[in-house]
Amino acid sequence: MAGNAKVLVVEDDPFLLKVYQSKLKDTSYQCEFAGDGEEGLAKIKSFQPQVVLLDLVMPKLDGFGVLAAVKSDPTLTQAAILVLTNLSQPEDRDKCLQLGAKEYMVKSDVSIQDILAKIQQYAV
Repeated sequence: MAGNAKVLVVEDDPFLLKVYQSKLKDTSYQCEFAGDGEEGLAKIKSFQPQVVLLDLVMPKLDGFGVLAAVKSDPTLTQAAILVLTNLSQPEDRDKCLQLGAKEYMVKSDVSIQDILAKIQQYAV
């Protein structure tokens, strides 16, 4: 089952998006990508991923807004949302976890291998 898991990456940095695309194309996951929070929320609803990699600082709708929207919609709560951000403040981390994020990772502290391992952990 995990091999067919759906993974959505919501990230506005084109360079990071390309890194995730290249690393995830070698996996058996079905992957979708979104460049801002609004597009990400729409894809969460249409694609219904098991795992969402979510940036916080994005145009149109930030990651906090995406988390709040997902939490308030009972049809969307099955996705494991893994926040991947440059924000390292404890308040931001606490807010994300209160809004339902499963993990909070600071981009500078994790490798792409760490991220792939986290995806694998939740892709069930």
